[in-house]
Amino acid sequence: MNSCRPPRTPARDVPLALYQQVKEYVLRKISDGSLAAGERIPSEQELVQQFGVARMTANRALRELAEQGVIVRVAGVGSFVAEEKPQSTLLRIANIGEEIAQRGHDHRFELISMNRESASLEVAAALDLSVGASVFHLQGVHFENEVPVQLEDRYVNPRLVPDFMKQDFSAVQPSVYLVRNVQYDQIEHVVDAMLPTAEQAQWLQMAADQPCLMLTRRTWLRGTPITWVHCVHPGMRYRLGSRFRTDSVHGG
Repeated sequence: MNSCRPPRTPARDVPLALYQQVKEYVLRKISDGSLAAGERIPSEQELVQQFGVARMTANRALRELAEQGVIVRVAGVGSFVAEEKPQSTLLRIANIGEEIAQRGHDHRFELISMNRESASLEVAAALDLSVGASVFHLQGVHFENEVPVQLEDRYVNPRLVPDFMKQDFSAVQPSVYLVRNVQYDQIEHVVDAMLPTAEQAQWLQMAADQPCLMLTRRTWLRGTPITWVHCVHPGMRYRLGSRFRTDSVHGG
């Protein structure tokens, strides 16, 4: 029996919603090179006039592009094409300063604090120490072209790195000093998605409701933990990943 129902329109022929049309316009401009990274995109008002849409429609298009990391919105200034997110490796101890320099950008490390402390239960467990044992605790921010891209929160075992507190970390970043001066034979990397604390958000110059990626690293020498560090990256500015070659594979 033949149906009298008209044939369904293929999905590709269904008109895009108005806000999606605005998004597609901006994406095409970025894709074809008309708008490069860092360049200002049309304002809400300009999009309203160009497409004949409501202001809330243009606002939704720009808001979703910002949430997807395609553009960056700066209050009172405008919207700009986002820079491509740099990627840091997971398979080795990355030198963030070197990675930033390889992109042709300027790196700066700002020390927030460096103290000898008594290990909390969590720190003691991570470094295989007794609760209350002495540990070194360092906090600092790494900047790329004066934009904060990593908050470093590091604990160090004084027994294995007794001279850690004597270093000038404005001259050499902490991870570089440790790699150069302390032997290690095991590394652990764990990545978590998280929301920053109010203090972390302040140091990273971001909103507290924006997600972060936290890389937690521990290193050991002959079974004894050397350092335990949390590297917190704004998710909108950084990504973590690796590519590597295997000459032989055993198992899955």
